[in-house]
Amino acid sequence: MKLAQLFIILISIFSMNANAQENKAPLKVGVIGLTHTHVHWIFGSEPRGEIEIVGIVEPNTELAKQYAEQYKFSLQKVYPTMQEMFDAVKPEAVTAFGTIYEHLEVVEAAAPLGIHVMVEKPLAVSRKHALRMQELAEKHKIHLLTNYETTWYPTTHKAYELAKEENTIGGIRKIMVHDGHKGPKRIGVNEEFLEWLTDPVQNGGGAEIDFGCYGVNILTWFMDGKRPNSVTAITQQLQPDNNPKVNDESIILLQYDSTVAVIQGSWNWPIGRKDMEIYGTEGVVYADNRNTLRVRISKGYDGFDEQVMKLEERTTPYDDPFALFAAVVKNEVVLEEYDLNALGNNMIVVEILDAVKKSAEQNKTIFLK
Repeated sequence: MKLAQLFIILISIFSMNANAQENKAPLKVGVIGLTHTHVHWIFGSEPRGEIEIVGIVEPNTELAKQYAEQYKFSLQKVYPTMQEMFDAVKPEAVTAFGTIYEHLEVVEAAAPLGIHVMVEKPLAVSRKHALRMQELAEKHKIHLLTNYETTWYPTTHKAYELAKEENTIGGIRKIMVHDGHKGPKRIGVNEEFLEWLTDPVQNGGGAEIDFGCYGVNILTWFMDGKRPNSVTAITQQLQPDNNPKVNDESIILLQYDSTVAVIQGSWNWPIGRKDMEIYGTEGVVYADNRNTLRVRISKGYDGFDEQVMKLEERTTPYDDPFALFAAVVKNEVVLEEYDLNALGNNMIVVEILDAVKKSAEQNKTIFLK
């Protein structure tokens, strides 16, 4: 072997080893905002090792102190503005835990610097915001993901596998999704979260946004990114004392060519829930909660055979939002266009949610182009 050839091989091996070591290093993440209580999730996830929180942006020093005491991090990690944090610690990615309205501001600041972004659901308060976010993400070639709790439920994915991939229940005819709880004030969310969660500008709406988005996200995935033909919505305010500015009850009807969907996002459930029912021509799949799923196959008029499944948690990185975020940024996982976290899916989610608000306001069905 010639010396030059040997040199090229050695350089190649060195490069491969360097890339492997780089991928093993945790993703350097900045946390933007602490007012969304889902932020507890990322602090709980960091010890897994896929990410390292290198900086936090939170102008409310008292709130920052509370989290610092709970999670034992130094207040020197906390910065009053995004730019100061970016300059000081140079994160590879950021996660947004402020208001939904602020998601655009985060992308506007991070994207030009090549910093990847994950936001909490939904992607944006309006299609106008979402289109600007998409434009920035594509222009600056960053990943822009949206996190939903139900993405990490083993039952969500098993239901998809049974209904879509294995055709266990025949052609899908109806999907019903139920999400919500007693209401933010009734369950005792902290003051900083309650202030914007019940504000129509900062949250984009009430329960129809906060919990309606889960079902719309799942339906967009099940329908392979196809938009519904029409959207019909009913919204109502049943707790005026607790939610004076927004609606707390919603029923969303989506009509597709051969499937209908009923999405109930509510702050009036007596018991918190995130579950769905998928009806086919031959049977039904019930995703009762995170780990319990039932399949009923029709027998005769009203009989059925039932199978109950108790599911284990999914494997890494598909069991944790920030592990998956790190894997996507490091090109270890490539999301399909309409995957639950993907930008393509969530652009459609925001478009449908805009139609939901319009339908409820105008008391009529909205037909999508």
